[in-house]
Amino acid sequence: MPLPFKLPYTVAGLLLLGLAASCGSKDSPDPAPRPPVLPPVTTGPSQVALWTTTSDKGALFYKSTLSINFGEPKGQNPTIDVDTTQTYQTIDGFGYTLTGGSAQLLNKMSTTARAALLKELFATDGNNIGTSYLRISIGASDLDASVFTYNESSLPDPTLAKFSIAPDKENLIPVLKEILAINPSIKILGSPWTAPTWMKTNNSFVGGSLKPEYYSAYAQYFVKYLQAMQAEGIRVDAITLQNEPLHDANNPSMLMTEAEQATFIRDNVGPALQAAGLNTKIILYDHNLDRPDYPISILRDPQARQYVDGSAFHLYKGEISAMTTVHNAAPDKNVYFTEQWTESTGKFAGDFTWHISNLIIGATRNWSRNVLEWNLASDQNYGPHTPGGCTTCIGAVTIEGNTVTRNTAYYTIAHAAKFVRPGSVRIATNVPGTLPNVAFKNPEGKKVLIVLNTGSSLQTFDIRYRGKVATGQLAAGAVGTYIW
Repeated sequence: MPLPFKLPYTVAGLLLLGLAASCGSKDSPDPAPRPPVLPPVTTGPSQVALWTTTSDKGALFYKSTLSINFGEPKGQNPTIDVDTTQTYQTIDGFGYTLTGGSAQLLNKMSTTARAALLKELFATDGNNIGTSYLRISIGASDLDASVFTYNESSLPDPTLAKFSIAPDKENLIPVLKEILAINPSIKILGSPWTAPTWMKTNNSFVGGSLKPEYYSAYAQYFVKYLQAMQAEGIRVDAITLQNEPLHDANNPSMLMTEAEQATFIRDNVGPALQAAGLNTKIILYDHNLDRPDYPISILRDPQARQYVDGSAFHLYKGEISAMTTVHNAAPDKNVYFTEQWTESTGKFAGDFTWHISNLIIGATRNWSRNVLEWNLASDQNYGPHTPGGCTTCIGAVTIEGNTVTRNTAYYTIAHAAKFVRPGSVRIATNVPGTLPNVAFKNPEGKKVLIVLNTGSSLQTFDIRYRGKVATGQLAAGAVGTYIW
């Protein structure tokens, strides 16, 4: 990849000349480590660490060696004020969905190659990105090679005598165990795409609804799943009750209205988990932000809400600010961002800035405790997927044998996950001009500021903290994570 000689030889220009090149384009596989092409420009000790990505891929999650220090205010630059005295939600983590297809691709890698990639994804030292939250499917998602549930039967099986998580033992569970060996405290969210077909009104994997006479059996299905995963040494921290409950055209899928979900929580799954002694969180909805009324209606049911931790969202429709609408309607309940895909036909510059702006910055500024991109891994043909499943979902990484290519979602999550560790707290900042941003204080006491330049030219700006100012520069479309 040619070096980016677009900027004059200012501090920013020198920075870009020393950046790492070619580590994530679709046609440029980039095995770790990722050294810079030229010797980095060093300007002395720095109080502030900076990791940056530019929209032209001249820098891809590059650790700068520029010296950035706090001093007395000097000029009239746009200023981001960081205020640790105003705090908001605690962060659970940043990550991806480990689909069955993702696990299958990982499991087919050589032991050495898989171990290296999993360390890169889930460890926090060196250039590793520190993924801290995973979503998995309860049964198959549309990014599994085939459709299944844990209790398929030609006849109804209300006692769940045939229940088995055996389909997950081939790929998903072994990969999860390797991940847990790297990060034992990683949070895991489970989401079903469908109930067993014999429980549904149309006896099909696609569409249909849960029959009322099987609400109790389906509640026990969740109990058995959580207990079976526990027996494998895997703690599922939370569940949603239906992925995209208002979308019935995926394979698999199932409709579940807000009234049905309220009844299911209130009368069945909430009491069932409680009776089994399971403290797994129940999270509502798990669908688009154009329907905040769906979770709000359930949160207004005093019997149902007692079992509920919060609500989960996607952004294929609606506005990210709707998360604040739901938060304000029930401030004692949490909100989560659980899915956003990247399309294989997209361009890095537009996709990366959109995901940083709307998810990493937008979701967390609107109270989300996490941000999850969609599939962790896909192959060079955007598979595996079910018949009728997504054919253009590109993973955070593309895996072709033992060759790994890093894609948009890899860098999106990296800019937050490595530094905004679980237990971090969002703190207050303003948003000057074309510099959307979000800040956190992590468990070590360090401040983490993520800034995006949405303008069309190089932007110089100041970071003000406790009366002192540090100056940063970002190229158009670039993101910087600043840590001090």
